[in-house]
Amino acid sequence: MTTPLSSLAEFDALSANKQMDDNANYQWRVAARPVGNVKPTDFMWTQNDIPVPGKGEVLLKTHYLGLAPVMRFYMQGTGAAGEKVLEPGDIIHGRGVAQVIQSRHPDWREGEMVQGQMGWQTYKVSKMTAQEKFYRMPPNGLPAALGSGVLGMTGLSAHAGFFTCGDPQQGDRMILSGAAGGVGSMVSQLAANVSGCDVIGMAGGPEKCAFILEHGCSHAIDYKSENIAARLDELQPDGIDLYFDNVGGETLEACLERLRLHSRIVLCGSISEYTRDEPFKLSNYTRLRATESRMQGFFVYNHLDRWKLVMDDLAGWIHEGKLKPVQDIEQGFQHMPRALANLYYGQNVGVQCCSVRGEPENWI
Repeated sequence: MTTPLSSLAEFDALSANKQMDDNANYQWRVAARPVGNVKPTDFMWTQNDIPVPGKGEVLLKTHYLGLAPVMRFYMQGTGAAGEKVLEPGDIIHGRGVAQVIQSRHPDWREGEMVQGQMGWQTYKVSKMTAQEKFYRMPPNGLPAALGSGVLGMTGLSAHAGFFTCGDPQQGDRMILSGAAGGVGSMVSQLAANVSGCDVIGMAGGPEKCAFILEHGCSHAIDYKSENIAARLDELQPDGIDLYFDNVGGETLEACLERLRLHSRIVLCGSISEYTRDEPFKLSNYTRLRATESRMQGFFVYNHLDRWKLVMDDLAGWIHEGKLKPVQDIEQGFQHMPRALANLYYGQNVGVQCCSVRGEPENWI
């Protein structure tokens, strides 16, 4: 996808001259439901008083926020099950890392760092209910920033999609689309360094292809300049054991055509289809039957019961050097709309996040 430079300049203009301090609560709200890609006019900036926690509540101060393609669906009034449907004027959904700075809740202490549903705002009062899915940040010696991505929902998506649905086997001939993105940059390393797969990654442009070769992939396919089908035949002439799909569309179709017996396809994302006028229709799904293969999707919220296990796994692999965290951090809460647009314009490498206040000075 070619990035319209004028569009990105419009996002920069949207963020310009927005002055912030710690004495107010700044928020990004839905101004209009996106049609096609997100536009600056879809976002509304507001400023309010810092909320005061009541009995059984805490006041959270945002340090980092994560971004994901699903946020556009939230803004359109659709998205994940269990999330409130957004209307124009509502605060945009989003998970992040925050510190408890006031607590009137018996189970939460001031100074604790948490990861959960903050929304696009710099402060939040919460009852810390199960619906908001808050988790304590463990004292594992790693930066709090990782809770907004690698040790957050992106990490859970990579782990659940790859291990639970992909059923990887050592020596698997694996294809990974979106290999330079948030989930993809983790899956490539988990596949190569933890499971012993031979990973061929797809990315857009020479810089991203160079990046994925340093993060688990043995070969790279530049989907912007190379013929995907021809390169697949060249690099994996005997076919594919495992395809981890982040893009959908014609790329999924090409991989379906090259399945080996008992192959597996993991449906994680379909970002190439998000702005199509009509849904993409697979023409060759019967290849699953011919090769006795499996194509399985997953919904990350169905794997929350494994949160601690997954985060312990990921943190351990980071400490062992098997997983190098890659987070593309936009600096400044005022740049949240630009950070979301980066995902659709292919501007991010790794997990897209936003630093609201940076690392906390002290946390427990």
